[in-house]
Amino acid sequence: MNRHNLFGHLALAIAVIILAAFIGQMRHINWHTNDKPVVRDEPQQTAEPEDADANDGDEAKDKDDQDDAEVLVRFKPGTSDETINRITAQLNDRVEDRFENIDKEEMVIADEDGLDANEVAAEYRNQPEVLYAEPNVEINLDPSDEDATSAGEDNDNATSSPANHAHPSDPMFDEQWSLDNHGTRGGKEGADISAVKAWTKTQGSQKVVVAVLDTGVDYTHVDLVHNIWTRPAGMAPYHDNELGTFDDAHGFDASDMDGDPMDDNGHGTHCAGIVGAEGDNNDGIAGVNWQVEIMPLKFLDANGSGSVKDAIECINYAIARKEAGVNLRIISASWGSTMYSRALEDAIKRAGDEGILFVAAAGNSSSDNDRRPHYPSNYNLPNVISVAALNRKDELASFSNWGVKSVHIAAPGAEILSTWPNNQYEEHSGTSMATPEVSGVAALVLSLNPDMPVKDLRERLLTSVDKLPALDGRIASGGRINAARAVKAE
Repeated sequence: MNRHNLFGHLALAIAVIILAAFIGQMRHINWHTNDKPVVRDEPQQTAEPEDADANDGDEAKDKDDQDDAEVLVRFKPGTSDETINRITAQLNDRVEDRFENIDKEEMVIADEDGLDANEVAAEYRNQPEVLYAEPNVEINLDPSDEDATSAGEDNDNATSSPANHAHPSDPMFDEQWSLDNHGTRGGKEGADISAVKAWTKTQGSQKVVVAVLDTGVDYTHVDLVHNIWTRPAGMAPYHDNELGTFDDAHGFDASDMDGDPMDDNGHGTHCAGIVGAEGDNNDGIAGVNWQVEIMPLKFLDANGSGSVKDAIECINYAIARKEAGVNLRIISASWGSTMYSRALEDAIKRAGDEGILFVAAAGNSSSDNDRRPHYPSNYNLPNVISVAALNRKDELASFSNWGVKSVHIAAPGAEILSTWPNNQYEEHSGTSMATPEVSGVAALVLSLNPDMPVKDLRERLLTSVDKLPALDGRIASGGRINAARAVKAE
């Protein structure tokens, strides 16, 4: 959309009102990682990590170090550009940006009055043309509680191998209990996602793209570099009419508003490795997919801080790339809050309309999401899957949220070994780790069925679980993700 007709086709609009004042009240959205990380440079036996207390961090917070407050506004269908101009002028606002790919017209509006964000939201809610207005929500990752301790039809593009070659050559694979549980370190034999059996049918495909919406990804990591999405030759760099053109060689960074989603936190790299660390390469670990394309979408900075607006910017980017021909079918989101955002819900719904599955962490508060909703995992959308975490004994992890109506499936999420920036490996626990297990299995299914509709993909995952007594009455499907059954290898 060109600048000269920026207001030309308004039907539905979400506006982010940028103010010169500070946000009076902000709430945290947390990553969902608990536990003590264990740094790995090479295979070794590690001490049993301690369970960490979960903290959902929903307390109000003054954001004194933020220059601009933000409000999200969506106008009613049929609101004319003249009316939008009149309202923004009346409230002394100006348009700074739009999310062109979500509900056609979404915009960032700068306010000149220096009002409190809640006051501005109230001003817009008083306008009859406005569908809703809400203060932007600050998103913060919880830091690790302890410092690291040293230590359809089958697709011809899917890779497969005979059953006797399904165990990868990666030297740390024996420590990846979530993929193949031998009952070590107090675990239960067979309490895993049946990855080895699934790999006899498919080990993934680089024609399937999974976006990791997080702190970015270390796309130079030796175990990830060959599975990182690269903008195809001939595809133009990403262009935003208001923000400019971005050299998005490997994804997008809404946190710094540039084309370099390098991870300077670690959380996103850990999640990415679970989805798709290169398998059978005689190095490190294996991902659920040995081959896949991971698109880093960074909206959280080095301190784990961002906003709903930044998350929407990344979803908007993902939709744009999907519409440009990238086979982006999954967004993996290992974060959340009890703070509801209708603007974020609208963005995720739009992604679903484009055939994108949104896999979300259920949270680490040891609570019932049916009683205390958690977002985005609690959005009642046909493209959302909410994921709880299991320990190596096939029990619901002590930190994991549950909900027989709102939490759909469980996956291993305790003491999960995965990639970490600078060619390192660490163990972490949380629904953050369970979520990319499910995202990875979804990608395996798509490697065999690339055109499977998102509704059918979601149903396949939820109906192919291993039923567990521990999940009866607590998780909607009553079971743990089963990769082999999902790809019909058993």
